[in-house]
Amino acid sequence: MNRKPSLQFAGIAGRTVMWIFLIVTAILTLFPVLMTVSGSLKSNAELMSGGDLLPKVWQFHNYAEAWKQTHFAQYTWNSVFLSVAVTAGHLLVAAMAAYVVDRRQFPGKALYVGVQASTMFISVGAVVLRPQFDLMVKLHMNTTLWGVILILISAHASTFFILLGFFKAIPKDLDEAAMMDGSSFIRNFYTIILPLLAPGLGVSGLFTFRHAWNEYILPLVFTMTNPKLQTLTVGLANLRYGSSAAMQTNLMMAGACLSILPMLIVYIAANKSFMQVTAGSVKG
Repeated sequence: MNRKPSLQFAGIAGRTVMWIFLIVTAILTLFPVLMTVSGSLKSNAELMSGGDLLPKVWQFHNYAEAWKQTHFAQYTWNSVFLSVAVTAGHLLVAAMAAYVVDRRQFPGKALYVGVQASTMFISVGAVVLRPQFDLMVKLHMNTTLWGVILILISAHASTFFILLGFFKAIPKDLDEAAMMDGSSFIRNFYTIILPLLAPGLGVSGLFTFRHAWNEYILPLVFTMTNPKLQTLTVGLANLRYGSSAAMQTNLMMAGACLSILPMLIVYIAANKSFMQVTAGSVKG
């Protein structure tokens, strides 16, 4: 007799706990962003002394100063060029590799997939930085962003496995029907498979663009002799100290807020693909 009220109470309690958890998570996620935006509108002295969350005097000129000191337009263009080139090359290489692995049998296939998987779980980090730089020196690409682009494109294992999962969901009957009509293996990839792979490419492209946009070590090493090629992450780090050797944390925060805008634009552009993948996973 009392079972139904107890179930209703349990349901209400469960929803309450869920909403509390979501609200706390949202606060923990957004609080650092709010602190950064607030700090970008404070003077450096007020920011370093602590105080209230909101600035006493709103220093909007911090954004103009950050733009000027970091050569923001040039560094932003370098970051956009790097990120777009890496994303395009990364997706193309990973998609072609996943297509061949899924659709063809060839000697060493299991070994290739195993090597790809091992690169995801073995982090070598800075250990390979010197060999990578020496390789780019031999290719005469050590003073350009193309060396960084080539290295970042080569690290495509995670995208390879993401797209491989999408390929397995595309029926092979489409390939066979197209080949019966005279289409080739390569033509199938560009005209039939890639359009069907759009949601996976959108999600993978978002992650790839974000990684390339936030990359710091490689652009720093490869642009030491040519500051005009520095990316936004390197330029923002140079804001830490001004001409008087004083830390300019407020300008760093203003520059960080400006650097978020391109990522927001990319997320909005890829949001449709993200929603398609989420809806498909829930439906499945």
